[in-house]
Amino acid sequence: MSDAVLCDVCDGVATITLNRPAQRNAIDEETRTGLARHVDQIERDRAVRAVVLSGSGGVFCAGGDLRAIRAAELDNQGWRQRMQSAHAWFARLLSLDRAVVAAVDGPAFGAGFGLALAADFVVASPRARFCLSFMRLGLVPDFGVLHSLPRIVGVQRAKELMLSARELPADEARALGIVSELVPADQLLRRAQTIAASFVNASPMAVSLVKRALAGAPTDLHTMLEFEADAQALCFGSAPHKAALARFFDKQPALFQWPTGD
Repeated sequence: MSDAVLCDVCDGVATITLNRPAQRNAIDEETRTGLARHVDQIERDRAVRAVVLSGSGGVFCAGGDLRAIRAAELDNQGWRQRMQSAHAWFARLLSLDRAVVAAVDGPAFGAGFGLALAADFVVASPRARFCLSFMRLGLVPDFGVLHSLPRIVGVQRAKELMLSARELPADEARALGIVSELVPADQLLRRAQTIAASFVNASPMAVSLVKRALAGAPTDLHTMLEFEADAQALCFGSAPHKAALARFFDKQPALFQWPTGD
């Protein structure tokens, strides 16, 4: 089995690591296959309550492997089929009903930027750099970027980042809302795993319903209010809500606590 993508599960948290440091964790066929395999395993393993995405060697992901792209020599239909194959597992990662945290150190370029945006939280080191480098290669953004980025930064800023292909430093990515937290590089993975671990004690139903509601946003007010009514009815009847309510009246701390950065 390939070591291009590693997956370690510990105490309910799965840490997926892109592991091609000599190639700056560029995505090739082995990487896509490894990511698909691990996403499938995580979907089926209900003991996994949260996921961390990371890269080895001080690099998150440099994007697609250009040597592999040049060697592929596919026609239009071949490229379309290859993209659709990648979309199959990537869509499942985007819709995963568990919290996903990206730990971004160093470059997150091209598809690597898209992979980071698949997470619910992006924790980055000050040396992280983000770039939609597709325009430099005469390509359009993929890995869901055309969908995800405008919803975070707005259409006009997304267009600027896509068409300019300029590098985005970590502090600007934080200001734009792409990055949730900036953390020193030597603390980055630990912080991402700590955030993920906090969801081990969260209501799986509540996490799933929040993500499902926002996956199709924006939507009209009436539709969202109807979803809220249906979702809240389910949650009010759930065991995690009843246990949380009991702890509140017993003056016990809530099981789900967002971990401070102290």
